[in-house]
Amino acid sequence: MDQMNQILEWIKNIDLKQIINFLIAIGIVIFFYLISSTLAYIIVKIFKIKIKEKEKIKEKAFYRPLKIFFTVLGVYLATKVLSFPEVVVGWIDKIFQSIVILLVANGFGNMFTTDSETLKKIQAKLKMDVDDNRLSFFYKLIRVIIYIVAVLLVIMRLGFNINGILAGFGVGGVIITLAAQDTAKNLFGGFMLIVDKPFVVGDWVQTASFEGIVEDITFRSTRIRTWDNSLVNIPNGVLSNESIINWSKMEKRKYKLDIKLDLDTPMEVVKRVTSKIYFMLINHPNVINEDTYVKFDTIKPDGINIMIYVFTNSVDYDTYLNAKEKINGNIMEILEHENVKIAYPTSTVFVKNEEKEEE
Repeated sequence: MDQMNQILEWIKNIDLKQIINFLIAIGIVIFFYLISSTLAYIIVKIFKIKIKEKEKIKEKAFYRPLKIFFTVLGVYLATKVLSFPEVVVGWIDKIFQSIVILLVANGFGNMFTTDSETLKKIQAKLKMDVDDNRLSFFYKLIRVIIYIVAVLLVIMRLGFNINGILAGFGVGGVIITLAAQDTAKNLFGGFMLIVDKPFVVGDWVQTASFEGIVEDITFRSTRIRTWDNSLVNIPNGVLSNESIINWSKMEKRKYKLDIKLDLDTPMEVVKRVTSKIYFMLINHPNVINEDTYVKFDTIKPDGINIMIYVFTNSVDYDTYLNAKEKINGNIMEILEHENVKIAYPTSTVFVKNEEKEEE
């Protein structure tokens, strides 16, 4: 109540001098806002001497936090021109210091990404052979730790009893709480997905419910872009318990085709067609020569069946379709060259002439 009375008393005693100070304060805020980008650019440029392109400097981890810092600094300095009550000044100082803590945390957090040039250089010097998916997961973990520490520091700076908060949310209590929820299961599932690596970002995967391209693996869920271009978020706890087919891990892909030739096709022609298709396949750049079968398989009422069974080295769906199209085209050319007709289902209908029978 006393603090509120101080603020109300301060508002009542505003005079011309304070109005002028207020205008000066606004000028300070505008000035720092206008120079914030330039100052941030200069500071990043000093520490990144080799960078010449302006846009690359703006992409650096500390550029945006520094820009925000100078804007906030302008607001903070502007408050010093104004004669606020002590209680307000105290809170302004605490808020400013808290914002600085969060901006520093944001800058360091931005450093821990797979695109960070600094970390790439460190990784190269240490000769660390770690894939981007594991790095991405652990970088996210480091960022979470940085932000948790920053929040705890802010809480302490604002005057709250951090020991009481930690006592209320002890480690044991947190574990029990998480264990009672799906969060713990999803976190553990995400960790196992990173360690076991059944798939990585960019892989084509299929589960019992979804099929598509993996776009991201987070602590809680995995994002999959399906073939209809929708984005599905699957909880890691669910995904880690499902059977996952990783089509991207295929070393080869099966191609199978049954061709039915007309029943009137001479045996000599059947053998010649079979032989030509076989030699075409073993010389085809997209076909793996091992396990290549082109056989006169069966004779059925609707035609002579030639079975083609091979594996292609085109695993990706798009390249597989292109390879399949080329093979089918080559087969059609062979059939046309040999003047062979493809069989199609036929039926013979007998019409009874009743008038003739009566005569």
